Amino acid sequence: MCGIAGFAEKNNADKETLEKMMDAIIHRGPDGSGEYVDDTVALGHRRLSIIDLEGGKQPMENEDGTIVCIFNGEIYNYQPLRQQLQEQGHVFSTHSDTEVLLHGYEEWGEGMLNKLRGMFSFAIWDKKEQTLFCARDFFGIKPFYYYEKDGLLLFGSEIKSFLQHPKFEKKLNRSQLELYLTFQYSPGENTFFEGVKKLLPAHCLTWKDGKVSIRRYWQPEFEPQQGKNLEQWETEIENAMKDSVAAHKISDVEVGSFLSSGVDSSYMACLAKVDKTFTVGFANKQYDETRYAQEFSQHIGVKNTAYRITPEEYWENLSKIQYHMDEPLADAASVALYFVNREAAKQVKVCLSGEGADEFFGGYNIYKEPFTVSWYDKIPLPIRRGIGAIAEMLPPIHGVNFLVRRSRPLSERYIGNTNLFTERQKKKLLKQYSGKVKPVDLAKPYFNHPSNGDAVTRMQYTDLHLWMVGDILLKADKMSMANSLELRVPFLDKEVFEVARKIPTEFRANRENTKIAMRGAALRSIPQKTADKKKLGFPVPVRAWLREEQYAGVVRKFFQSPQAEEFFDTAALEKMLSDHISGKRDNWRQIWCVFMFLVWYNEYFVKR
Repeated sequence: MCGIAGFAEKNNADKETLEKMMDAIIHRGPDGSGEYVDDTVALGHRRLSIIDLEGGKQPMENEDGTIVCIFNGEIYNYQPLRQQLQEQGHVFSTHSDTEVLLHGYEEWGEGMLNKLRGMFSFAIWDKKEQTLFCARDFFGIKPFYYYEKDGLLLFGSEIKSFLQHPKFEKKLNRSQLELYLTFQYSPGENTFFEGVKKLLPAHCLTWKDGKVSIRRYWQPEFEPQQGKNLEQWETEIENAMKDSVAAHKISDVEVGSFLSSGVDSSYMACLAKVDKTFTVGFANKQYDETRYAQEFSQHIGVKNTAYRITPEEYWENLSKIQYHMDEPLADAASVALYFVNREAAKQVKVCLSGEGADEFFGGYNIYKEPFTVSWYDKIPLPIRRGIGAIAEMLPPIHGVNFLVRRSRPLSERYIGNTNLFTERQKKKLLKQYSGKVKPVDLAKPYFNHPSNGDAVTRMQYTDLHLWMVGDILLKADKMSMANSLELRVPFLDKEVFEVARKIPTEFRANRENTKIAMRGAALRSIPQKTADKKKLGFPVPVRAWLREEQYAGVVRKFFQSPQAEEFFDTAALEKMLSDHISGKRDNWRQIWCVFMFLVWYNEYFVKR
């Protein structure tokens, strides 16, 4: 696991600039660095040594020096691929997975991508063809950002490295704020930095003669298959997960595992048979689930390290965390993830984590919605719309959210797990509101993808492309790398998806349950109470903290700042906060979303 940074521009490579870019991401690879510079490209690499500790240094060149590679991630099937390539006559000088990318590109070109199993973002410079070829993994586990202007291409694992290049113009992409306020993360390919884009999952980028072309090389498809009973699907999942966990444990250093109280991480930790698990909770017992994790660790005979976060250190680290995110993220659980990575990094270099199980197997509680109160959807749509418009103006008492949500068809309202500010609310709150791109405009192409059938599948497919990439995997990568820890996610594996995509909806979610087949598979290895545990996400005491003046005062100071005045109606912000403090409304998510943007903006556009 590493960090990459570089740029391409004819007759203008610059080693000094490259080194500054690499220094900005030193946390991604404190074990070493390397660079390759010629008159067209500059390739930089920060290394966290995991596989082939001595021989895996990058940038790495092929035998005749005509192809150069920098790579962030792990290729879990690199050993069988290496054997195939050796049989084709390729000669290897290291035991690293990076060299498999080099020779794989020589042998198969872009066709190499569909042979890979792993998480990756990489750049390969072909000197003969004067072509830079870059790619991001199938599900977007590893990030890849790029910026192009007048023949210059900047690229890398983190946007902050771009700030070191003299030709990078740091400008706020104000239109992204409108989307962020609804999603709570920065969705799609655009970012909060003007001109900086994310290479989307399963896409590759080619730069040649100063021009960029992008294409999708793989498409996930859900194709439910009938004919197998629940027990048979449980066996399929069990076999796929055992194989994936074994592949994800390949390492030349010790591997640990994160452990919450839920089924995903518990199942994985049990299959992995690691020696150490890591858990975080809160000093406030109401939000502390470390006891469950410790009991489970005792059950499987593994040492558990539990850390309880104090309110003071949670709040003290917010600026640092938003800096590491590159873009604002309002998911309060990301802060807890920072701490569990920090504690794990004190003992191991690699940890397994449970991201992806919900998107693959149908785990979110919202997937029950198509089966609940279905009679209400039979009320004529114009009537439901009218009821919803009235309900939107009411205090958030029980049932109001249901009336607002069900006032529109699922295809018009589903954008993922979070849907914070409505367009009406954003018009009132923002100093500048364009409404040019609505949240549903981003979600519709995924929701309406031709291969999707039922509502649950449509929601899963949407979440796979938006929520999982923009929130779940963003915080997993950035919080682990902020602490120089490699995070591996065995659920997010091509071979596991091959099973998950075929599972009938009835074995994914229904009116009462989620992840039905996966829970059944887990039950073969873990206790019933763990397999059946209700999904909680990661409970965080922010709602309560925001009613204490010690912390509400911190938010108020940001809400009254010049930067808040630049973007928002500050009187509306003040009311939002005071209504929450008094208990008149539960506004904590909306408050936190605005607050995190302002903390992030302060880091990137006020301080720097």
